[in-house]
Amino acid sequence: MGYTNEDKRKKELRVDCKKCFGLCCVALYFSASEGFPTNKDAGKPCINLKKDFTCSVHKNLKDKGLKGCMAYDCFGAGQKLAQVTYKGEDWRKNSKYSKEMFDGFLIMRQLHEMLWYLSEAFTLEKSKSIKEDIKLLMDKTERLTMLDPNSLLEVDVEIHRNEVNKFLKNTSEMIRNKYSYRKKGNSKNSGGHRRVDYFGANLKKTNLRGADLRGACLIASNVRGGDLSGADLIGADLRDADLSGANLSKSIFLTQAQINAAKGDSNTKLPEMLVRPSHWEK
Repeated sequence: MGYTNEDKRKKELRVDCKKCFGLCCVALYFSASEGFPTNKDAGKPCINLKKDFTCSVHKNLKDKGLKGCMAYDCFGAGQKLAQVTYKGEDWRKNSKYSKEMFDGFLIMRQLHEMLWYLSEAFTLEKSKSIKEDIKLLMDKTERLTMLDPNSLLEVDVEIHRNEVNKFLKNTSEMIRNKYSYRKKGNSKNSGGHRRVDYFGANLKKTNLRGADLRGACLIASNVRGGDLSGADLIGADLRDADLSGANLSKSIFLTQAQINAAKGDSNTKLPEMLVRPSHWEK
């Protein structure tokens, strides 16, 4: 397409709600306890979704405490399905295809998420042969996103994800080994061992450089001023984690949704591809 992986993540893998049909506001299950307007079944429109597919309370999400809405990110899957897969035909005009469209959105979102991670892995990887393999897998994933509606629904996402994860793990180990270190006698060093539960933990004095935080629970943890260079945060739950003043500029496999769900300030350093949330402290 004539542009880099960084450009791809900026242009194709970022949300553009104006080109979508409010798919995330309809296709997904909502729980009020997770920061959404109300409990909502999958396939049922959100009470705040307007006829033009915009949100009636979008400007007041923070004031209303709708953290789930503030955090959600589809990696650009919504506009891809709306404009490419269904060629601009929305679910209201073609209600007989609505369930098909909603199911397809869930698959497309996962494929776009994988493209986000693969694009980063390609950029980080040093081995030319491995980069070529990642590029082939990116092309394969891209082809899956271009399938017609019926073929998209037949994609075995788990099998494809397992193939993707092999490369993500290899890249993770390479990067983490570059940044991690251990200090003798320091029991709080996490760079060399695997821990999953950091719920509410005070990590200000913990070495998180090169840490393996894949899938870790960091809800409401205190990471203020921490250095997470080389830390793998894929799938980590950062809801209400305090990242004020933390350095995440060299963290890997971090997403916009994770950052949106966390707390931070103007001193928090983020990877180049991520945008500082407007609701963070100044």
